[in-house]
Amino acid sequence: MPATVVVDSGPLVALFDKDDRFHADALRFIQRLKGRAVSNLAVVTEVSYLLDFSQQAQLNFWQWVRNGALVLIEPDAADWDRLLELLPKYADRPMDFTDATLVALCERLGTRDIASVDSDFTVYRYRNRQPFRNLFFGEV
Repeated sequence: MPATVVVDSGPLVALFDKDDRFHADALRFIQRLKGRAVSNLAVVTEVSYLLDFSQQAQLNFWQWVRNGALVLIEPDAADWDRLLELLPKYADRPMDFTDATLVALCERLGTRDIASVDSDFTVYRYRNRQPFRNLFFGEV
């Protein structure tokens, strides 16, 4: 069981949008998570934007973050250097800023465990070329 799972925007949107096709999966993921859910402000910004259809959903999400359900770790100087390497490397996707910050965060924390609804993390590779383990649809 992972001690830390880095969480992308998709599972969080699904958690707070009961009409999202991954809502039940998001509830199950959070209920089974025994470790620490970690992310950053780029994800919070993206989730807030995607929940803009409902001020109540946004407020519920922000309160959930404020209550400590999601640990926020911001990019440091080394992460910014890594972002500058990652964006050109995945230019054919293209990799967005949020995903790049999450790859750098995983590398800094020494974890390949991520929770995402996107297929991008099947393409992205950890610095040592190992694939990420997307735990969103699997056992946590």
